[in-house]
Amino acid sequence: MLTNKQMEKFAELAVRVGANMQKDQEVVIRCDVQCADFAHLIAQKAYEFGAKFVHMEWLDEKLDRINMLNASKEALSDIPNYRTALWNYFIERKCCLISISAGDPNKYKGCDADKLSAYEIAFNIARNAFRQATMSNYLRWTIVSIPTPAWAQQIFPDDTAEAATDKLWNAIGHIMRLDQDDPTAAWRKHINTLVSRAEYMTNHNFEYIRMKNAAGTDLSVGLATDHVWIAAEEEGQDGIRFTANMPTEEVFTAPHNRKINGKVVNALPLVNNGNVIDNFSITFKDGKVTDFTAETGYEALKGLLESDEGVLSLGEIALIGKESPIAESGILFYNTLFDENASCHLAFGASYPTTVKNGNNMTAEQLAQHGMNQSIQHVDFMVGTKDIDIDGIGYDGKVTPLFRNGEWVI
Repeated sequence: MLTNKQMEKFAELAVRVGANMQKDQEVVIRCDVQCADFAHLIAQKAYEFGAKFVHMEWLDEKLDRINMLNASKEALSDIPNYRTALWNYFIERKCCLISISAGDPNKYKGCDADKLSAYEIAFNIARNAFRQATMSNYLRWTIVSIPTPAWAQQIFPDDTAEAATDKLWNAIGHIMRLDQDDPTAAWRKHINTLVSRAEYMTNHNFEYIRMKNAAGTDLSVGLATDHVWIAAEEEGQDGIRFTANMPTEEVFTAPHNRKINGKVVNALPLVNNGNVIDNFSITFKDGKVTDFTAETGYEALKGLLESDEGVLSLGEIALIGKESPIAESGILFYNTLFDENASCHLAFGASYPTTVKNGNNMTAEQLAQHGMNQSIQHVDFMVGTKDIDIDGIGYDGKVTPLFRNGEWVI
């Protein structure tokens, strides 16, 4: 376990560096009931820094599983109006959002794939306005994570629940820089390094990113017209900067959804809606998925790719070196917040409007003209290996090495 002081520093990071809550702002904390103690600590810290009011959006993954096993597809797909009304209320009040990601990777293991897919589609449609508010940075938001016994034992199956949870706490504490004298200062230094890389990438204005490794990945990813690379700290529409993912190691932008060709093989398992998908490959032609395979979770992957037309293309490409603290830990977290920051990754589905110049002021049609992808989904999957080579290819055909053997060379 972390010390009380470290836990308080963790909560402060979520409030001040993550969501960067401002005085007299309302806050939404979204987490499973298992994480109530940490949620309450974040709430207390928010008030200490001047929050006007703290709202709790409680989740209950055990009840979610019970419902998925027993309710009908029709009942699961009927998202109550009060939930949409609540999300709209948060948008109207311009709340900042702090999510605690700590779910059981096998929450929906063995559940009916058709019911799960139907629920996922209905939920994403009902929550679309709120998702757009976060993806466009109209609302500032952040995601942090703490251990739960089920998650910890998935990572450390040979340990008792208590021992596994302690190991996971220690790993998260180090990755979050909570073992340093001033975690906030350490985060500011780290953010500056990532931002410098993003500026380098934006200034070079590559037309394509080419990724290749021994596992079978050989993929050419065109980049959206007028794309911008973003890292760590982003700017909200209110002009206030925030850090959406904590931890974060990525530098990312938007692919051009009609200029993606080749094959990509996953590097780490994808956990999506409580299902583990692994040993899978995706083939693209002219920006669309034309074929896919999966040794584990084939039906879950199939359901994801059938959820809407936009999910058949990519909305994000993110670059992360193998020497990041998460990668160096050697731990497979079965949690996208961590695993995506241990490995270069792509995302099925929607692009972030912020990843093209003036994107937040564009219509959907204008974004589409720039090659930006639109979907009810945004699902990251990891593709970076220790031997991956990545090049940036300019509009003049010039090739610039970016990664060699899994690490940045710029």
